Amino acid sequence: MTLRSFLATKPLYYKKFDPTRMRRAYEPIAHLLPKPKIVHIVGTNGKGSTGRFLAGALREAGWSVGHYTSPHILRLNERFWRDGRYVSDEEMEKAHRRLYAMLEAPQELSYFEYTTFLALLLFDSCDYVVLEAGLGGEYDATSVFEHILTLVTPIGYDHREFLGKRIEEIAATKLRAVQKEAILAPHQPKEVLEVARRLRIDFEVAQELPQAKEACKKEGLAPFFATNLSLALAAAKKLGLVADAKRVVGYRLPARMQRVGNLLLDVGHNPLSAEAIAKSLERKRVLVYNSYEDKEYGKILKILAPKVKRVEVIEIEDERIAKKEAIVQAAKDAGLEVREFEALQENEEYLVYGSFKVIEEFVKRCGLDIMNF
Repeated sequence: MTLRSFLATKPLYYKKFDPTRMRRAYEPIAHLLPKPKIVHIVGTNGKGSTGRFLAGALREAGWSVGHYTSPHILRLNERFWRDGRYVSDEEMEKAHRRLYAMLEAPQELSYFEYTTFLALLLFDSCDYVVLEAGLGGEYDATSVFEHILTLVTPIGYDHREFLGKRIEEIAATKLRAVQKEAILAPHQPKEVLEVARRLRIDFEVAQELPQAKEACKKEGLAPFFATNLSLALAAAKKLGLVADAKRVVGYRLPARMQRVGNLLLDVGHNPLSAEAIAKSLERKRVLVYNSYEDKEYGKILKILAPKVKRVEVIEIEDERIAKKEAIVQAAKDAGLEVREFEALQENEEYLVYGSFKVIEEFVKRCGLDIMNF
């Protein structure tokens, strides 16, 4: 069975989560897996960008490095970046055959758990691996491996059904993933720092660096990228590297406030990301939007409203997507004009936002190439 046909038997998301499954699968094969130096990344927003910046710093220093991130927008390969490129289909198939034979019960693993193991095999020749947690931290699939360092990006409200209703609960779930020492991003809520102290975590808080701000500004990036870059540079320093912000800033992921002509594309989907985007926009844009039912789309639309000209709802076929009527009503409650997205207009500027699924649907419908930038 090919990798894609095998993964097609697994749902991308689960309503119930077994926190012991990954460790049960890991322990019998731990001695067979590669043992690179792993930097673990947890947090609510900015994990992907921070991880790619750090991977870029390691590559610039001459190390072989793998970066595992999720989910993907168009192709599974996007999750596995090694030494400046995405791995090939052939490499994934070869690793899949190895992994399937290695595991006692591969069919029991979730999509994310299986691809996390796959990443270790795809990065078996790497000196360093940057692993991005999928959800939470403590029981995330990426947490079973031994880490030399944990980076904590800004923590806010997200996945409350799994992580808790209060910021302290969410922070505790994420911070319990720290195995040795951690570096926390600048601008963490005070509750996060209090939880870190209560858990007696060995941590430091990264400072937002002038060179990071300057590099991001020169590249035309939103101001919040300076927070992610500063955290990555702090991690590089901890690992004994002297990283050049001007070079590291060139390592980026698609659809993270990515500019394509008159478009801005971002996969964010929670209030914290909406606040960061609203602060970064200089003028009003047309918002192409949709949302999963479990997200705080009403709050998100109110946050973005001052920078939105109107909302255009893009249709998406997915059982987790909110009902169109609910999105329309939420937009109206935010004082916004709302209509259905049909086509781009040359004289308009757009923000395409709401999740990986929104970006995927938009890119496919408009025939855009966002992977090469």
